[in-house]
Amino acid sequence: MAELNQGIDAPASVTVPDRPGLEGLEDKLTARWRSEGTYTFDPETTRENVYSIDTPPPTASGSLHVGHVFSYTQTDVMARYQRMCGKNVFYPMGWDDNGLPTERRVQNYYGVRCDPTKPYIEGYRPPETPAKNQRDWDVISRQNFIELCEELAVEDEKVFENLFTQLGLSVDWNLTYRTIDDVSRAVSQRAFLKNFAQGDAYLAEAPTMWDVTFRTAVAQAEVEDQERDGAYHRISFHRHDAADEASSRIWIETTRPELLASCVALVAHPDDERYQPLFGSTVTSPLFGVEVEVKAHPLAQPDKGSGIAMICTFGDSTDITWWRELNLPTRALIGRDGRFAAETPEWITDEAGRQRYERLAGATVFSAQKAVIEMLNETGETEGEPRKITHPVKFFEKGDKPLEIVTSRQWYLRNGGRDADRRAALIERGNEFTWHPGHMQARYTNWIDGLNGDWLVSRQRFFGVPIPVWYPLDAQGEPDYEHPIVPDDAALPIDPIAQPAPGYTADQRDVPDGFTGDPDVLDTWATSSLTPQIVGRWSRDDAFFEKVFPFDLRPQGHDIIRTWLFSTVVRADALNGAAPWRNTALSGWILDPDRKKMSKSKGNVVVPSDILAEYGSDAVRYWAASAKLGADTAYEVAQMKIGRRLAIKLLNASKFVLNLGATADSVVRDAQGAAVITNPLDRSLLRQLTDAVQQATAAFDRYDYARALNVTESFFWQFTDDYVELIKDRAYGGHGEGEKESVVATLATTLDALLRLLAPFQPFATEEVWGWWRTGSVHHTAWPGHGDTIAGITAAGSEGDPEVLTVVARALAGIRKAKSRAKVKQRTAVMTATIRGTESRLAQLRGGVADLQAAGNVEHLEYSPELTDPESDLEVTDVELALAEETPAS
Repeated sequence: MAELNQGIDAPASVTVPDRPGLEGLEDKLTARWRSEGTYTFDPETTRENVYSIDTPPPTASGSLHVGHVFSYTQTDVMARYQRMCGKNVFYPMGWDDNGLPTERRVQNYYGVRCDPTKPYIEGYRPPETPAKNQRDWDVISRQNFIELCEELAVEDEKVFENLFTQLGLSVDWNLTYRTIDDVSRAVSQRAFLKNFAQGDAYLAEAPTMWDVTFRTAVAQAEVEDQERDGAYHRISFHRHDAADEASSRIWIETTRPELLASCVALVAHPDDERYQPLFGSTVTSPLFGVEVEVKAHPLAQPDKGSGIAMICTFGDSTDITWWRELNLPTRALIGRDGRFAAETPEWITDEAGRQRYERLAGATVFSAQKAVIEMLNETGETEGEPRKITHPVKFFEKGDKPLEIVTSRQWYLRNGGRDADRRAALIERGNEFTWHPGHMQARYTNWIDGLNGDWLVSRQRFFGVPIPVWYPLDAQGEPDYEHPIVPDDAALPIDPIAQPAPGYTADQRDVPDGFTGDPDVLDTWATSSLTPQIVGRWSRDDAFFEKVFPFDLRPQGHDIIRTWLFSTVVRADALNGAAPWRNTALSGWILDPDRKKMSKSKGNVVVPSDILAEYGSDAVRYWAASAKLGADTAYEVAQMKIGRRLAIKLLNASKFVLNLGATADSVVRDAQGAAVITNPLDRSLLRQLTDAVQQATAAFDRYDYARALNVTESFFWQFTDDYVELIKDRAYGGHGEGEKESVVATLATTLDALLRLLAPFQPFATEEVWGWWRTGSVHHTAWPGHGDTIAGITAAGSEGDPEVLTVVARALAGIRKAKSRAKVKQRTAVMTATIRGTESRLAQLRGGVADLQAAGNVEHLEYSPELTDPESDLEVTDVELALAEETPAS
């Protein structure tokens, strides 16, 4: 990275366009920044000089939306600030092209389907025109499919890069990565194998959340609740020792009667006196005649339904808890296809029960529920009408059907879900970095506290990082899952479906005494959780990794704390024994004008290219940077219009200042140079500037960029609307050369600081103006307040009273208001006016009275301590205007 310019650059000739404008700035300056390497990271550095950002990799196969503009701008503002504070900013960009969205897009785009058992075809090309019927699509190998995914992703990524470039992101485009390329696959597999060697990755057959549409396991973090209509059905189980028919029935209430055939027990609370006599006894299930034991467990709710519930394998996560803690048998019936088993299970021994099950064999969950309810009604095993309810049902976040729980063999990573000590350690990791805003940490802690199992990382998909293991087969051809075969590190990345296991030949695949490859891929989060390791060159360049890790900043949306943020902490804790960052900045959602979250399904998404074309990048950035971290923000065109007005005003105000003769030499840099600034109004402005710089710097240092923008903008408008209007006559030499020298130095010094203060927010307008009168880039200059960059400003304003400018501006506003009320032009002369105020206010006013009289065209001013409004400390009264014919020509 180039050395920061502290402001002592060689003066450049001042060249100001006649009609400055925003049009065309993005293209012109983006090309210059690229060619000059303005944002290039310098690897020849030390860790203390680096500010590293773990940039979120957007899903390249997804469509662009205004939320990308919003959150990525906020990150860029912070990156630009750190760069101006002397940091060597490591600001990469990745593309998350690994996972289900890309897989589906590629299938539809090319008309292909993946079958991992198919052989790889060198140089495969899909049909020029995809078949309309999916059954006629090409069926290709996983490696061929991955190649197509990479090919299409590159085209999608160009669209993203063009948008982000137009937006002015100061990313180093030499530091791009993709979550499915060879490097990312190798890093992901290497991390998994290290987890396995450490005992943090393990294979287990267990109940698993399963999406029947995509035919894949789903992790807890990918599950969301959706409200659905349902009903409680009151069903009777039967006791064997009851005195009569009425007392023989044990009534349970369930929303899932279709699972009756997989019931393994009834459960009630240990303190529930109604059922205490039944604990340890057995009852018979209706329809199927299976004996099940009555158990006690504290999770049972006495006040819910009848107070006793049936445990099925598996209806929900509570069933899993009961099954595990009560050591119950497994009687799973729903398969990976979402249908009931075709064969009647062996635990149904009653002949009538076996006949009834035949009505369920091979049925979908919906059909099975309908059939079971009909049979219960036929046999009189229900009571009353079903009680209709609305309740939360678990769905895969990308799925359309309720999740089922099936028993399957899957890979897991330990994340504290089944280990209290690890859970506590991961919560403590969250204390090691600073949260912006701080209240977001509770979401992280609450998520960890609510985990009920380890992280399921295997997926039954095609496109993704293959799980890098094989299994030896015994003499009967059965896999030995207890002793997986792992590859050599040098061979990574590998695909166990396409490549033979070490020590075997290809013809030994899937034959007795041979091997078989794991057919699954890793969850996309299992690779995305390694972004610090991928882009930081972990396991490939240790010296480089130590320069950027732990990262200084992880920016991301608050909605993926439980997925991306937590999973990254899990991996860094296991692989590096550290928290992955020092700060995390959480951005909010974009809401439509009705305060609803924007989504394609709601049809309220705004295309970012449209607003960038209409308002310009600086204007859109202003809107994004006006929102605080963590705050859900409404999409507001009005804010963008204000941002555009700010950028245009900056161009025009800069033109005014520079056309007065201000140059780089006019900027006050130290106490000696500050001696030229003698006017109290000028000193007042620079005192306000000093305060603004200090406040903006403090805000940025606590990641409150929105406050920094607010402070800077408020000062900017005070400068242009008040100060510039007051000093025009003096700036044109109306008060003598000494006074002109004072005001020009003040104007140049203020413009210099404002360009730096606004540079993170409006990089295009500030860079344009900088080039009119300075060398180099404003984005390589020092932030005002960094080092001794405001020594001159502080010196000039040290004896200034910040209220002088404020009071004089209020007086000018009062004079202009009187003219407006009289409906005369503002250049109309004021023959006399009275300024009423407190002693301190009048003293402050006198510091700029000459500028006030010139700006207001005032011939004579009277002063009075007598106020007519007791709530005010300054008033303008008794304004006597010149007659129209007496108005001096101007």
